[in-house]
Amino acid sequence: MFKKLLVANRGEIATRIIRACNELGIPTVGIYSEADREAMHVKKANEAYMVGPGPVEGYLNIHRIVDLARKVGADAIHPGYGFLAENARLPELCEKSGITFIGPSSNAISLMGDKIAGKASVKKAGVPVLPGSDGSVNSDEEAISISREIGYPVMVKATGGGGGRGLRIARDDKDLLSALSSAKSEAKGAFGSTEVFIEKYVERPHHIEFQILADNFGSTIHLGERDCSIQRRHQKLIEIAPSLILDEKLRERIGTAAVKAAKSVNYTNAGTVEFLMDRKRNFYFIEMNTRIQVEHTVTEAITGIDIVKKQIEIAAGRPLGIEQKDVSIRGFAMECRINAEDPKRNFLPNSGRITAYYSPGGIGVRVDGAVYKDYVIPGFYDSMLAKLTVTGMTWDETVARMRRCLSEYVIRGVRTTIPFLHKIMENEEFARGEFDTWFIDENPQLLEYDDYREPLDMVLAISTAIAAHEGF
Repeated sequence: MFKKLLVANRGEIATRIIRACNELGIPTVGIYSEADREAMHVKKANEAYMVGPGPVEGYLNIHRIVDLARKVGADAIHPGYGFLAENARLPELCEKSGITFIGPSSNAISLMGDKIAGKASVKKAGVPVLPGSDGSVNSDEEAISISREIGYPVMVKATGGGGGRGLRIARDDKDLLSALSSAKSEAKGAFGSTEVFIEKYVERPHHIEFQILADNFGSTIHLGERDCSIQRRHQKLIEIAPSLILDEKLRERIGTAAVKAAKSVNYTNAGTVEFLMDRKRNFYFIEMNTRIQVEHTVTEAITGIDIVKKQIEIAAGRPLGIEQKDVSIRGFAMECRINAEDPKRNFLPNSGRITAYYSPGGIGVRVDGAVYKDYVIPGFYDSMLAKLTVTGMTWDETVARMRRCLSEYVIRGVRTTIPFLHKIMENEEFARGEFDTWFIDENPQLLEYDDYREPLDMVLAISTAIAAHEGF
């Protein structure tokens, strides 16, 4: 096993990785910017170093991070997600420096990071893909010709895109020209390339993704699926495992396709293969994320497998140790992303000091967070504060537990998505499992909620006063 591991990330995922390392007996090194000096992951790591005065530059400086790892004696680097997690230059430099990268090979990252090349690879392996252009489109005329051939509506997607960035929907020729312009502009800013391609747009789909694990000895398995259909503008809000619409036969079919997709690029470590499923239960590969996912918690909850530990063990050269037949799914799990955003103001990100913090607990409750009372949220990073994951033996129990936990969760000082998420849990259609990727758009009444729950605040204030009086 590794003698020291550097976590090249921040926030809750950095804290999550540090916890896994603690259980494996691996000392950790944290990195931080000036804006992150008081961050949770800095306090949790065995040692931590500032990698740049700027709020973002240090987290993106590959050479500085690898040089730091060498200087402090770290023989492994875990990138988490975001920042450098899908940048093939990091594993390349790690390899040259004699440091192990916790993740797939640079070749797999490059191939799957290029949406056109990745699609071609999995298609060759027999995995269903959406009809569309064979490569990037080079002119408006070509785009119109392809779109008419496969039939509107279509999606214009950035070749190097992800997370909904550089993606536009077009329903006719006029829409298409506008979508091409805006998608290229966004892709240039986000990914440094204006290359886009076209795919058939699936109306009212479910977004289904499969978690895979693969070692260096040829073993590749999947850990079941997650339904990520509750999303806004292609950004996930709630993730569920297993999906309510898959039976065992369909789960096996899509899981087999996910494994084929991973094997098509000789993939190792943890990854996620994403599909769209239409209303006739046809499924199509859309992309592969070559890193740990935000929503990995729900898969861990229903399988009992620690995915981050598996990442580290695989990178250390250990065999996977489990076969597909060993993977079993128990109950249901749901994750809500707790973001510092104001849903009533178009999900405007918030920054500022947290004046009160109280997290829920009880059976089947997990909170992955990196904030605390008096912590000042910087305005430079992703708005996620925490991930609330609950499990239940049944779907109904899982929804009820999440509803209860959201009603207990208190974060004051900034606006959060907690009351909005609580409103979703109260929605009858959601509770019946009747939702797809259009759910948020078609339920504007979800924004009709009270911003604060004063009765619970009063209980917390009274409890604090009693504890202070009695000397606790």
